[in-house]
Amino acid sequence: MNGPNVNHIAKDFVLPSVMVLLCLSNSFAAPPQNDSVLPVLTLAPGSQVTAVSREGYFTEPSIAINYRNPRQITVVYQRNVSAAYSTDGGIHWSRSTGLAIPSYRVSGDVSVVYDNKGHAIMSCIAFDKLGTEDYWGHDATRNGIFVKRSLDGGKRWEAAAIVVDSQGTKQGIPFEDKPYIVADNTSGPFAGNLYIGWTEWRLTKSVMLFSRSTDDGVTWSKPMDISDVHGLPRDDNGGLEGFDGTVTPDGVLHFVWTNGDHIIYKTSSDGGKTFTPDRAIIKTAAAMFKPANVYRGNGFPQIASDDRGRLYVTWSDFRNGDIDVFESRSSDSGEVWSRPVRVNNDPLHDGADQFMQWLAVDRATGDVYVLFYDRRMDPLNVRAWVVVARSNNFGRTFSNYLMGNSSFIPDGAFIGDYNGIAAFDGRVYGAWTVQIPRIENKRNDATVVKVGAANFNEIK
Repeated sequence: MNGPNVNHIAKDFVLPSVMVLLCLSNSFAAPPQNDSVLPVLTLAPGSQVTAVSREGYFTEPSIAINYRNPRQITVVYQRNVSAAYSTDGGIHWSRSTGLAIPSYRVSGDVSVVYDNKGHAIMSCIAFDKLGTEDYWGHDATRNGIFVKRSLDGGKRWEAAAIVVDSQGTKQGIPFEDKPYIVADNTSGPFAGNLYIGWTEWRLTKSVMLFSRSTDDGVTWSKPMDISDVHGLPRDDNGGLEGFDGTVTPDGVLHFVWTNGDHIIYKTSSDGGKTFTPDRAIIKTAAAMFKPANVYRGNGFPQIASDDRGRLYVTWSDFRNGDIDVFESRSSDSGEVWSRPVRVNNDPLHDGADQFMQWLAVDRATGDVYVLFYDRRMDPLNVRAWVVVARSNNFGRTFSNYLMGNSSFIPDGAFIGDYNGIAAFDGRVYGAWTVQIPRIENKRNDATVVKVGAANFNEIK
């Protein structure tokens, strides 16, 4: 049964002027500032923002476009795992039901893709109890990696959860964490394959595990350790975290994760059977950090490719003091990577944080898009807006746009480890978490997930 329609939820209205002076007249108090010196950003063309979740503890959205029918879009989020879908290019959204993993208390760390059949495939973790704070491999209970499928593109989801990896409660149980799913939607030799990579926290180390499916997600290979160098055992700097992947038109799987202060890069040219050795391609500052008034942040990398096989990697770190978003690219199948390009275009060392980025490449146009939280409009570096950066010159430079004209004040709540973005044929869809404002000066940890749509075809 289809979920209830959520069009009654108020949208962020587009201001009539293309150039928007960021206003602070939201429904909650703003830090004092001089409006006359506020930076000016362009509102993303055709910008429309919709809340797709109820108010609760919903975070970490992932969003995907069905390339067989680009008006069909699905966004998933935690917790527990939930989803919403659109069949008209993001104008209207309805909620899906039945995504939570049966019999498990918690399900989250969710991601979604459309495969080459137009099916929506979701991966997530499920568990009953974490281990101790940041040391999840200690005293955890049963947990695992699971997949659910929607054969109608995101409206209805199969009741049965498909097991990719699971752990029963036992002494020294490992904890499976942060899976991310990748689909081969190319016409290459392994078209239709699905891949998942994730971190396994053990008592003495962290490893990166991997599984693949060649039958539309029905069955999955036995998980294998694909990390040549293992990390530290805590969910903190020094652990192996942040798997993300892309498939180039020749069918080669390229993927990245973070190990300490480096981005690790690997490939598989045989559909996920064997892999190249670990290779540190980019040196970064610490991957995990705490932006002001945010529970935590991270700079975990993403990788994406265009229809000519160019590769792009984005991440964020504080090498400049404040937190910035960066991009590097390769035009020779990952052999050589460019020097980092700063994606956010505010003045260097202005004390403003940009964080929790996500990357998408429009394979129809070749444009590169990056979504992130941005505090450049607040001299106190507290209030956050959502910005989408666009490059139409293969990642050499980026223009920055507002994804909607509202902002929020993070107040210590958990707003996730990641957001989401998808793009195709000039249309861009971002998904992110917003904390609900304080009520009568009392802290409020409630959050909602929002989706923003923009149409860059309107830019001549």
